[in-house]
Amino acid sequence: MADTRCWRKPDNRVVHRLVLGRPERRRLLHLLGMNPTALPPSVLMATTNERLLDDLLRLAAAASITPHVERDLHGLRRAWHTCRLVIIGDDLAPGLAGTTPVRRAGVVLAGAGPGTDELYHHAFDIGVDEVFRLPVDEAALSGRLVDTLDGAIRSAVTLAFVGGCGGAGATTVAAAVALSGNRRGLRTMLIDGDPLGGGIELALGIERDPGQRWPELLSAAGRVSATALRSALPTANGLPVLSWDRSDVTALPPETMRSVLNAAQCSNDLVVLDLPRRPDPAVEEAFVRATATLLVVPCDIRSLAAAKRLAGPLAEVAGDLRVIARSAHRPAIPAAEAAAHLSLPLATSFADERDLPAAMDQGRFDPNPRGSLARAAVTLLDLFGAAA
Repeated sequence: MADTRCWRKPDNRVVHRLVLGRPERRRLLHLLGMNPTALPPSVLMATTNERLLDDLLRLAAAASITPHVERDLHGLRRAWHTCRLVIIGDDLAPGLAGTTPVRRAGVVLAGAGPGTDELYHHAFDIGVDEVFRLPVDEAALSGRLVDTLDGAIRSAVTLAFVGGCGGAGATTVAAAVALSGNRRGLRTMLIDGDPLGGGIELALGIERDPGQRWPELLSAAGRVSATALRSALPTANGLPVLSWDRSDVTALPPETMRSVLNAAQCSNDLVVLDLPRRPDPAVEEAFVRATATLLVVPCDIRSLAAAKRLAGPLAEVAGDLRVIARSAHRPAIPAAEAAAHLSLPLATSFADERDLPAAMDQGRFDPNPRGSLARAAVTLLDLFGAAA
């Protein structure tokens, strides 16, 4: 049921407003054309407060904006990079502040009633642009919504790569994308998040170069300097690479992954992550913070069967999951059919190149710019707007 509510403004005018019940709210969402599974075009609204959500939806409708709504902290963190404007309810501010979110432009806090010192402390920790108290600040928040239609607020592009099966080639694609981004003039960082992998720096021939590796950052928890991180890492042709040494460290605390990624995303235009298939709190932290996750899948029946088992759980933590199809020169299954089998969009595809395995083993990985892998890397950079 819908009812009315009124409040008195500072000038003593009494304003009446319609308050929506759950059925009415669902009809409003339908009229707005909102699809909870679709990527939002411009605005993310996140709150557990149904009355606050009513207010925000009404303002969005008035601005002719179709928002995406999340009702918990997990959903908010998944969609953190997908919108130009993020409106966080004051009820979610304490929990979000505790996760040390990636700093980005276009984040505001909204709530009813006066703001407390604790709320503004959380707002500072999150890095919000403004705090709006409703109904007093409705006009200002409406203006911010309208401004969103004209502007384009961007955060660092972060691409996570994971193999759909063992030996899928996720490391190969990740390295190729990072090298392509670096050549394009983007401030790029390549991060190996798989402690049980072969070590991405081996393929690049920098395993003996001085610089910090993951084990030296284990104590990091909110104290990593963005500038210091870039300068502390070994580089491959000017590309900073964070990988593993030969120690026995096989896991990372999620706080360390969070702090390092926060620093990486603050100091780069492009961050490329090579991640393992096994679930792990630190790895999940990386998936949550990625702009998109790319599942690299060879186009054969056994590989697709393995990838199918992984795709479901991965979609729970990856906000934008797509397929990269890898094929031999005569693939058993076409790339489009492989992606359709996994019920995921196809990002790009590439064919095996005969000389690449030997080049990686010898530490001189550098894909032919005219080859299939390099072309796929450029396609991905263009797809996600990674331009200098």
